[in-house]
Amino acid sequence: MAKVKITQVKSKNGATERQIANLVSLGIHRLHQTVEVELTPITKGMIEKVRHLVVVEEI
Repeated sequence: MAKVKITQVKSKNGATERQIANLVSLGIHRLHQTVEVELTPITKGMIEKVRHLVVVEEI
């Protein structure tokens, strides 16, 4: 599987509980934090739900 680097660039203030839960599930807990995850259909769906808060880079 491919890996991607996800960085939160916008605040989660004003985001819905579901979007915040997706960020936590991806391993992101604070602003400007970067995590590396495998690009599976599940993580791809989570990224799509919070794409306005994060920047995604392929590794």
